[in-house]
Amino acid sequence: MWGALFPGQGSQSVGMGRFLFEEFASARALFEEASDAVSVNFKKLCFEGPAEDLQLTENTQPALLLVSSVSAKVVSDLVPVKLDGAAGHSIGEYAALVHAGVIPFADGIRSVKRRGQAMQRAVPVGEGAMCAVMGLSDENVKKLCRLVESQSGEKPLEPANFNSPGQVVVSGSLKAIDWMRANVKAEWVAEHLGADAGRAKLIPLAVSAPFHCSLMKPAEQEMSLVLNEIVFSTPSFAVVQNLTAEASKDPTIIRDRLIGQISGPVLWTQCQQALIEKGCNKFVELGAGKVLAGLAKKIAGDRANVWGLNSIEDLKALEAATKEA
Repeated sequence: MWGALFPGQGSQSVGMGRFLFEEFASARALFEEASDAVSVNFKKLCFEGPAEDLQLTENTQPALLLVSSVSAKVVSDLVPVKLDGAAGHSIGEYAALVHAGVIPFADGIRSVKRRGQAMQRAVPVGEGAMCAVMGLSDENVKKLCRLVESQSGEKPLEPANFNSPGQVVVSGSLKAIDWMRANVKAEWVAEHLGADAGRAKLIPLAVSAPFHCSLMKPAEQEMSLVLNEIVFSTPSFAVVQNLTAEASKDPTIIRDRLIGQISGPVLWTQCQQALIEKGCNKFVELGAGKVLAGLAKKIAGDRANVWGLNSIEDLKALEAATKEA
């Protein structure tokens, strides 16, 4: 059974989607529709950059949705893949819902442009941050956040992305993260989390805002107004959502979870596991890069094979895989 994975912020790169644009008229049509929807030249932004412009959250989010939608359109037109389920990482969830027919494409582009703007406005620059915590269990990362809040006196610090076993991103106050990076050493971990907790490696992320934490509540309120203006439809296949790692056929539930996702954690490990439990053992990563393919290997091991779509050769390999099946 096949599942689709739609990447999130951090997967973008200058040049993404170019081969699809050059080879397929359907791709060019979606680029034009997206550009008209928000008055952005996505051909220039995605293919020429500069990288600094592409990395602006309000540009990154619609550009990723566009490239994922183009990838999904080309695959659905050319490759006989019947999807049994899908999930998208953060902004990728919008792409999954667009492909499942829940949200119209142009409405999706407009809404994620607003989402990026709202998330950037929610927290003044320099007050929030995100940091990857490597080597600890999910439960120990939760404990770590509570302890840092208590000992530093700074809040919030919350798990934001459960990306794979041993890789969790935390988000919140820059002061709390600075305290954590200065104080959470091997001895601290052993004393407060236990001698068998493992070694914590902390990697600060180059992001413009503390996504997926309670500091994003203002953006969540703004996006509630935006998304409630869009007509949501019943999905054509199961989309496992970040907030609960569950799928629903109810458009109202889907909308509510999409709104709550802005300040809630991305349960990506659980989403990937849910798709496997539904019987999906072959996945295509629809969009830029191959981040989710790497995470799938860490989460599922040999229970899942993942095909990317970053070149014509990748498309041919996917076609060959479907024929073999």
